[in-house]
Amino acid sequence: MTASWNTSETQDVKPGGIIVPVVFSLIFFLGTVGNGLVLAVLLRNDQMKYNTTNLFILNLGVADLCFIVFCVPFQATIYTLDGWLFGAFMCKAVHFFIYLTMYASSFTLATVSVDRYLAIRYPLKSRDIRTSRNALIAIAVIWAMSILFAGPYLSYYQIIHYNKVPICIPTWEHSRRKIMDVSTFVFGYLIPVGILSLAYARTIKFLWTSVDPIETISESKKAKRKVTKMIIIVAVLFCICWLPHHVVILCFWFGHFPFNKATYAFRLISHCMSYANSCLNPIVYALISKHFRKKFKQVFTCMLKKNKKASNKVHVVNVTNAVGFYGGNTEVTQIQEENARVCQALQEDADTAGGPIGDGTSPKNEPPYKDIHLPQDV
Repeated sequence: MTASWNTSETQDVKPGGIIVPVVFSLIFFLGTVGNGLVLAVLLRNDQMKYNTTNLFILNLGVADLCFIVFCVPFQATIYTLDGWLFGAFMCKAVHFFIYLTMYASSFTLATVSVDRYLAIRYPLKSRDIRTSRNALIAIAVIWAMSILFAGPYLSYYQIIHYNKVPICIPTWEHSRRKIMDVSTFVFGYLIPVGILSLAYARTIKFLWTSVDPIETISESKKAKRKVTKMIIIVAVLFCICWLPHHVVILCFWFGHFPFNKATYAFRLISHCMSYANSCLNPIVYALISKHFRKKFKQVFTCMLKKNKKASNKVHVVNVTNAVGFYGGNTEVTQIQEENARVCQALQEDADTAGGPIGDGTSPKNEPPYKDIHLPQDV
C-alpha cells in the first residue's frame, strides 16, 4: 500500500514479478467465489432480515468482495510493472477503496464481537437491542465512519513521473503522512482489535463458566467448543493478517527500515497477508459452521442442476430432430421437477433454520422458550 517503496530503490529486485501474479490470482479467485457464495447464501435466506449476525456477516462479505474486485488486481501491478498505467483518478480511487474496505471490515468485526457477546451473555435482555433495524443502523454508521476515515486518502496519493515513468505514490509532506499513518493504525487496527479482544474474552469466559439450564451438559460443552473455535479463528486471523502491514508502517516512521532485498520481501509478504484476509472468512464459515456448509452445497446443487438442465435442452433438440419429440420432452420435465424439488428444499431449510449461520436463534413462529439456550453453531 505504500507505493513509494516500490520505485527505483527496488526495481532491481523482482521476485514479486513471479510471486505476485500467482498469489494475487489465487486471492482474487478464492475471494470472489467465496464471498460471492456467502452473499448468495445470505440473500437467498428469507430469515436473514430477522438475524443481526447474518446482516453483519453480509456487510463483511460486501466489504471483502469490494476489496477483492476494486483493489487486488490494481495493487498486483505495483510489483509486476515499472509504473502506474491506470491514470490519476484510479490512483486515488484504488487507495481510497483499500482503506475504506479495511475500515469497514475492522469496524464490522468489532461490532460483530459485541453482538455475539450480547447474544450469548444476555439472550433475552438483548432482544430489544439486537434487532434488524438497529443492525442496519449500525451498518450505516460503519460505512459513514469508514468514508470519514478513508476520505483523506483521496488526496494522499498522486501521480508523479520518475525517469519519465508514471508512479502512484504518497505526496503529502512527511509530518502529515506520519499523522495519517499512525491514525490509520490506531483507528483501523488497534481500537477495533481491542474491542473484539475484550468482547471475545468475556464471551469465552462466560461460555466456560456457565451451565445451560435447558440443554444437557454434553450439548453445552459442544456449543462452547464450536463458538469458542469460531471466535478464536476469526479474531486471530484478522490480527495476524493485518499486523505485518502495520508493523512495516510503524518501523518506517519510528524505526530503521532500509530499502533492501529483505525489507522488500517483508513488504511483499505483509501485503499478501493483508489482502488474503478478504478471502479467508468464507473458508472459516465453511470449516466451522455446518449450516453454512449445508447452504453452500445447496447453492452449488441448484447451480449444477440449472447447468444440467440447459445442457439437456440442447440434447433434447438434437434427439427431437433425429427420432421424435416425446423422449426429449420427458427428460426435460424430469430435470425440471428434480430442480424444483432441490430449490424448494433450500427454501424450506432457510425458513426453518433461523439463518445460515446456525447461531441458535429460533424461528419466529416457535415458542419463546426455544431462544433460552446457547448457540449450537456460529
